[in-house]
Amino acid sequence: MAPAPTHWDLAVVGAGPAGAAAAVGALRADARLRVALLDRADFPRDKACGDGVAPHVLDLLAEVGVSGLVDDRVPVERLRLGRGGLTVERRMDRPAWVVPRRVLDARLVDAAIAAGARLLRHRVRELRQHTDAVVLDDEISAAVVVGADGAHSAVRRALGRPRGPVGLALRGYAPVAPGRRGAQVIEFDTCHLPAYAWSFDRGDGHANVGYGELLRADRRAPTRGQLLERLDALLPGAAGNGRDWVGHHLPFSTARRRPLTGRVLLAGDAAGLVNPLTGEGIYYAVATGIAAGRAAAAALSAGRPQRAGERHARTIRRILLPHLRHTAVAARLARSARIIEAGLRASAADQRVFDDLVELGLARGRLTPTVALGLGRALVAPAPPTDLTREPA
Repeated sequence: MAPAPTHWDLAVVGAGPAGAAAAVGALRADARLRVALLDRADFPRDKACGDGVAPHVLDLLAEVGVSGLVDDRVPVERLRLGRGGLTVERRMDRPAWVVPRRVLDARLVDAAIAAGARLLRHRVRELRQHTDAVVLDDEISAAVVVGADGAHSAVRRALGRPRGPVGLALRGYAPVAPGRRGAQVIEFDTCHLPAYAWSFDRGDGHANVGYGELLRADRRAPTRGQLLERLDALLPGAAGNGRDWVGHHLPFSTARRRPLTGRVLLAGDAAGLVNPLTGEGIYYAVATGIAAGRAAAAALSAGRPQRAGERHARTIRRILLPHLRHTAVAARLARSARIIEAGLRASAADQRVFDDLVELGLARGRLTPTVALGLGRALVAPAPPTDLTREPA
């Protein structure tokens, strides 16, 4: 006779930013909870990502007592955007950081363990829901489960939830080119949209570099060689000098997903939450992870764990739905080269437009009247020279 599954109040599947944030969020709400944090890998481990950490992420983590994650990293204050010779570079309203996921994720796991979570190496393959618990692989049961296991989430598949639009990206590390030091650089593709190459200076002589594009049903997925070719065409030298290449899928967010109810919640990439404009996902992961942990803790405290999903859905609708609607519109607009170039010209003309677009791409921003007016003016104005004026360094 098989042993009975080990029971937990909360089991979090996946120990990346979404999962670690869920564990911390739950335990900061109620330190008495028995929380299992499950991952198939040992930490530290690498993860394909652009490694950009927006200041908004640190704000959220500070709310649940997690600090000091970037104290030894170099802030990046400037962002450069370009396409086909049009370039705008400005100082961001608040600096960002570039932290390899091997470092960031391990620190977040340490924070979850310090809060009281138990880290277990376990790869979830099967999920069954019962009236009083959720059982994982006949080994682990929990009153509430948070699926935070990434783009290819086993939890999402077990629930029969479809995956929405998907992007494909290739990431590596390369020495920082002299002209790209001290900045996050995004170069939009001139062949097809939405697609771009990036170089994010880590502050240690190397940059996270890569190229990504939206996968389309009418076109074959690009090969590794094709991704590297586009990267080098847009950011010369980045591909040839790079190493540690890793490909990954990006499940882009939409405003149409029906939220879950019940004992199983989804957070981060598992919930299909990656910004369709920028590919940024860490803010969504931390925001929805903390919200999931808090929803689980509140439902357990009320003696109604079966209502955790409803609590989580209400919070996500409140904090993200307006933003997701705006990013969905912006993503459709960004398929037009004319709109991309108008955005660059408007950003060069007005710091406020630049700031609002950065906010839209990094966190909870919206298509503001300032952005709409700036785009309108840029669309009707005569085409400027290709070398847009940059703000002085």
